[in-house]
Amino acid sequence: MPYELQELAAISGMPGLYRLVRAARHGVLVESLDEKATRTLAPARNKVSLLSEISIYTQDADETVPLTEVFERIYQKHGASSPVSPKSSESELTDFLAGVIPDYDRDRVYLSDIKKLASWYGIVSKHRPYVAAETAPAAEAPAETDASETPVPKAKKAKAAKTDEPAAGEPLSTGGVIAATDEEPTAEGNPEAATTPKKSRKKAE
Repeated sequence: MPYELQELAAISGMPGLYRLVRAARHGVLVESLDEKATRTLAPARNKVSLLSEISIYTQDADETVPLTEVFERIYQKHGASSPVSPKSSESELTDFLAGVIPDYDRDRVYLSDIKKLASWYGIVSKHRPYVAAETAPAAEAPAETDASETPVPKAKKAKAAKTDEPAAGEPLSTGGVIAATDEEPTAEGNPEAATTPKKSRKKAE
């Protein structure tokens, strides 16, 4: 992924984006994603939406595009500077999203969602470095040797060693980090964007 979104979140009633620091008794301690990096307490009643769990609806009812992939597509097409902003015209914003997700759902993805996407990408690309996907180094070819100079050992019948199966990687989780009691969602726009469905069919806020 180009940008690490795991700890970043949008919080209802609080402008901009925030980095989750730790859980607190009455909410979550967060740090603003800007030059000031101000730390404040997000009350438990505020809706906290992790960017890593947000997706964009497509015309396929069973398929969505995760925000991390959307950001990757934007970077590959436009670089770190987004060609649009929340103040851009409706046609500019819709053309922008269609350029990275041609089959996005025009009925379930509102104009307000595209404005949020443009705003979030601008903030993240400004304050988080782009991390290119690592490519595995090519295996070095074994050096050629002269058979006449290398003694050939007698073949030995070796017993096959038993190998252990690799342990399954533990999935990343935010369980216990975000308090969910007394939650009063105040997100604007499409109410579906404020919740995370089981199939992660969530759109940008």
